[in-house]
Amino acid sequence: MLATSNLTIQFGAKPLFEGVTVKFTDSNRYGLIGANGCGKSTLMKILGGDLEQSAGDVMLQPGLRLGKLSQNQFGYEDQRVIDVVMQGHAEMWAAMSTRDAIYADPAATDDDYMRAAELEVRFAEYGGYDAEARAASILIEAGITAEFHHGPMREVPPGLKLRVLLAQALFSDPDVLLLDEPTNNLDIHSIGWLEQVLNKSDSTMIIISHDRHFLNQVCTHIADLDFQQLRVYPGNYDDFMLASTQARARVEASNTKAQERIAELQEFVRRFSANASKARQATSRRRAIDKIKIEEIRPSSRQNPYIRFEQGKKLYRSAFNVDKLSFTYPGADAPVLRNLTFNVEAGDRIAIIGPNGIGKTTLMHCIAGVLKPTAGSINWVENAEPGYMPQDPQAEFEEKTDLFKWMQQWSGKADDEQIVRATLGRLLFSGDETKKSVKVLSGGEKGRMMYGKLMLTRPNVLLLDEPTNHMDMETIESLQIGLEKYPGTLLFVSHDREFVSGLATRIIEIQPGGGIVDVHGDYDEYLKSQGLSV
Repeated sequence: MLATSNLTIQFGAKPLFEGVTVKFTDSNRYGLIGANGCGKSTLMKILGGDLEQSAGDVMLQPGLRLGKLSQNQFGYEDQRVIDVVMQGHAEMWAAMSTRDAIYADPAATDDDYMRAAELEVRFAEYGGYDAEARAASILIEAGITAEFHHGPMREVPPGLKLRVLLAQALFSDPDVLLLDEPTNNLDIHSIGWLEQVLNKSDSTMIIISHDRHFLNQVCTHIADLDFQQLRVYPGNYDDFMLASTQARARVEASNTKAQERIAELQEFVRRFSANASKARQATSRRRAIDKIKIEEIRPSSRQNPYIRFEQGKKLYRSAFNVDKLSFTYPGADAPVLRNLTFNVEAGDRIAIIGPNGIGKTTLMHCIAGVLKPTAGSINWVENAEPGYMPQDPQAEFEEKTDLFKWMQQWSGKADDEQIVRATLGRLLFSGDETKKSVKVLSGGEKGRMMYGKLMLTRPNVLLLDEPTNHMDMETIESLQIGLEKYPGTLLFVSHDREFVSGLATRIIEIQPGGGIVDVHGDYDEYLKSQGLSV
């Protein structure tokens, strides 16, 4: 059991959260959710002992082992990958390291060797003699091939480093496991593997994730951090949404009845308070009014931006075609993309999927004109007006300007201040916030600004590369609604299966070797076509 009592964290005048008392028990898997900035990762750091709380206590039942997903992807660059994974079992690693140090010390005494013998027994009890084999097996399942296992972490591609750290967290099969955004940088198939691993585990887990499908597949409970408080609901994310909506509806209905009753009593008091024969009854009703309580319904700290995309010119048949496209990076031995040919019809909603590093972003760069194909061509129809959102939009925010001026450049009407301010307001930027520099924006805020650019420029083909990166649940849901209502052509890269399932009418999977699988159908039909479970 992991529990907190009156937990409070305060960085400034206002606490991030306060008085949080909760128990995480019985091998349950808790999805920790809340708006960006509400304190989810801070709470996780406190639970893991990486940050000290301002007040209150964190209690881990004696004898239980705590495991956590490290966020320092570049903290092990000179260490063997297999060793990084085995460090996930801290007690075993400490026993092995101390034992090996004694054996390597030419000045070791007999007492030292006795100590080494004791450590050898402990090492065996921890399963140390098959530790490398178990670590290698987890790495293979996580998509880290054997060629990397005995080399240093610096040789592991950046997109795969988190998988090594995920293997590290899973290695010791801890009693309590803390996972902060474990699906980041995982492709759809790897997320499926992780779901299976977590569902088979007996660990009590606290998981932060913005992947709704993942939370639905894995979580037995949802821990909602809102109003600076934490409330636990049984069930997965969909169950939480239903329960929280029903709870609010019940309170609203109860308040409506109470207000109607108060109005009736007040009317009686108004009519008969001056009537001597009714004075006692009027007094009784005044007391009754005082006893009726209206439950406060506080507005949630969550905010949903309003996202709607329109198209300028309508396309009627084709949008563009890709003809025998290949791309090879300078100095590379083999092409990333090889001889791709496909046509995109007007109104298509295409999800581009595939493992990390397979070439999804490269393909999007080629289509958007950021990269020139090594061979082949991309041919746009005459009236096509594409709008592109890159996976990392940092280059869009290099100039020193404020939010209003940045957005104004896309309005097409330099003097139309109202349209620009309305767009910023819909994206949750208002007041003095519009005067701050774009250079201080967070990843999620930059993403929302990119949505605004596309809302104002009205492209008839949207090219979106991981548009949900850094976004909270509310923004992802609003974006999905906006894209569902978009009348134009959509091409997007995403690892969010809920997002893909809700939008795609066609799936293009890039495969090793640079070819594609092109399925005209939704995500479920793609899974069936590949013999995968729905």
